[in-house]
Amino acid sequence: MKQLTVTTTLLLCLIHNIFAQQNLLQYQPTHAEIISAYQQAALMDSAVKNKVFKTSVRANWQADGKTFWYRNFLKDSAVEYLCVNASNGHKQPAFDHSRMAAALNTLTGKSLQPDHLLLSRIQFDKDAKKLSFEMDGKYYQCNLKTYQCAKIDSLAGTNRRERSSFRRSRWWSFETDSVSPDKRWAAYIKDNNVFVEPAAGGTPVQFTKDGTADKPYGSLAWSPDSKYIVGYHINLYKDSSVYYVLSSTPNTTRGQLRSHEYKQPGDPFTTYEMYVFNIAQQKTNRVNTEILDFFEAPELHWRKNDTSHFLYEKVDRGHQRFRIIEVDAQAASAKTILDEKTNTFIYESRIFTEYLPETNEIIWATEKDGWRHLYLVNSLSGDVKPITAGNWVVRNIDSIDTEKREIWFRASGMNEGEDPYNIHYYKIKFDGTGLVKYTSANANHDVVFSPGRKYYIDVYSRPDMPPVSELHQTQDGKLITQLEKADLSAYFTTGIRLPEVFHAKGRDGVTDIWGIICRPSHFDSSRKYPVIENIYAGPQDSFVPKNFMSYSEMQSIAELGFIVVQCDGMGTANRSKAFHDVCWKNIADAGLPDRILWIKAVAAKYPYVDATRVGIYGTSAGGQNTAGALLFHPEFYKAGVAACGCHDNRIDKQWWNEQWMGYPVGKHYDEQSNITNASKLKGNLFLIVAEGDTNVPPESTYRFADALIKAKKDFDFLVVPGMNHSDGGPYGRMKKRDFFVKHLLNVDPPERNSIDLTK
Repeated sequence: MKQLTVTTTLLLCLIHNIFAQQNLLQYQPTHAEIISAYQQAALMDSAVKNKVFKTSVRANWQADGKTFWYRNFLKDSAVEYLCVNASNGHKQPAFDHSRMAAALNTLTGKSLQPDHLLLSRIQFDKDAKKLSFEMDGKYYQCNLKTYQCAKIDSLAGTNRRERSSFRRSRWWSFETDSVSPDKRWAAYIKDNNVFVEPAAGGTPVQFTKDGTADKPYGSLAWSPDSKYIVGYHINLYKDSSVYYVLSSTPNTTRGQLRSHEYKQPGDPFTTYEMYVFNIAQQKTNRVNTEILDFFEAPELHWRKNDTSHFLYEKVDRGHQRFRIIEVDAQAASAKTILDEKTNTFIYESRIFTEYLPETNEIIWATEKDGWRHLYLVNSLSGDVKPITAGNWVVRNIDSIDTEKREIWFRASGMNEGEDPYNIHYYKIKFDGTGLVKYTSANANHDVVFSPGRKYYIDVYSRPDMPPVSELHQTQDGKLITQLEKADLSAYFTTGIRLPEVFHAKGRDGVTDIWGIICRPSHFDSSRKYPVIENIYAGPQDSFVPKNFMSYSEMQSIAELGFIVVQCDGMGTANRSKAFHDVCWKNIADAGLPDRILWIKAVAAKYPYVDATRVGIYGTSAGGQNTAGALLFHPEFYKAGVAACGCHDNRIDKQWWNEQWMGYPVGKHYDEQSNITNASKLKGNLFLIVAEGDTNVPPESTYRFADALIKAKKDFDFLVVPGMNHSDGGPYGRMKKRDFFVKHLLNVDPPERNSIDLTK
């Protein structure tokens, strides 16, 4: 009976919506009304500025490890400084703002206002009786009892914050200092060959003689015990160039030809043949391992108690195999320790490895079991044990405590019923036990720990929920105090609407697709509004905002009378491997089947959403996706604005396209090209290209335009002189709005040569 009731209710709702949609009139403004809408949108763009306060807390921890200060920017650019005792959560003004301003005015002769002081690098002494700080590039100290201030020469250090550690890219060639760790030797390249000589002076030893300008030796790296040098015989490949002309360079009368080296899919790579140079024996030995024909010289990880062995990583071209290989420097032999293979792709940029030489272990992040998780690898035997597991995603590793054998990490998708992209913070032991959750609110979290990690500040929000800042103690995650809650009182007086977070089933009928909906502030539910989708379906990430945003271009466009949406379809990252794999050799898919179903679900729930008038826009990969939507799904998408699109994956950059489209370049590259499919265009298309684009070659758009012309297709075209990779800048964004007004609202946009829309 309960199931029948639920089913009946859903059916009645569907019937109600069908009738409601039939009775609603399309939002169809007159020319005068659309001019007014432009003016009101411009007013809203301005009105919402500087209307949101207390959105985050940037803690500046003091030397005692329990005290920190932060500042809030308030209405009319006012500033307040607050000091917090983390042990009990007590918060108070960091100083008397009025007395401080008076003291500084006396000292400097200025007329500083108490609520407009701009101080930085604030430091309290150990008794909190004196305050030192920087103002206008000068240093001051103030007695907090008498409020007498004096200039000082310098500050005693900087405020401390936890920062993420920098990680080296696999694309960069690895080498060490030329001088050996024991300072006895110096290794160098001369005339393309390897030489080693005593650091104190003496006769150099030439280890190689077959190096040439085209095939030199290089990327030399010492072993920690100074007994070996690892180097490479390098077969150089010089990338071809792409060209573009800057038509409007100041103080010239001719277009300026520019070029830069640019590797495209299928282009050869420089290769590296590994050698070991034995210093004591003065021997050169080629390592019995494959030539490195993808990426550059790899980072070397020497064993702690066995300095004749090291590990290195190898990613095969095509991104379908990742290995950790061990080399015996004495024998110049190699063996594979870890070997991951896949039928689709391994996302190279998200391979994480942390080498623990003290214990001969490696922390490894991989999607080999369908979700990105952490594993503990025995680097001697290659045995792999899971640390984390489940239908959720490890998003990032913040730190690893080798003494306590704990990993601090971020993850998403662990909380049932919550947006699976929301990031939460956790800690877990190397053996997979002792999972601790540090964030609980149904929101996207940004956590910063105090030095020593005794405390942490959690700032969380959603697109439909203003930020909250909390102070917690790390030992048990206990809330100490709420530091701030965003103040939106002035913001809401503008009439602005917050986006709605919305989810609906994708093409498989099971997986939820998540996105946001932006409505105009003058929204009238008795009218039907056309839809515009903001798309970027690059497989390298997910793109729907998860944090609160006070304003966006989406909302600004909505003010003209549109429902503007954004969602992450299948083929994008941060979900399961299967969700991501949809993009494999299939970038043209762009998750469009999921996006269409998602928009239809929005229209089914809200009768005022008109799914028969749908536009789409995007830049770069989003430009490719936009044009593809009109080429491959013209029954749904009616108008699109594609800026700086990579319209053929063979023309774009090698590293990005081979990651998703695979290697070698096959017929699928041609089949999915917008250029190849130009004759399929049915909707209204507007192409924008930046003349000086150094990211996606401008010729990608020009070639697409050429194909459209040859197919006798009608389209709009804008070239922005001198601009680099972008959406066309302010002018391009203006023309984009005009295009949608004309083709989705069927009304002529304002004639800007005769109308001032700022009035």
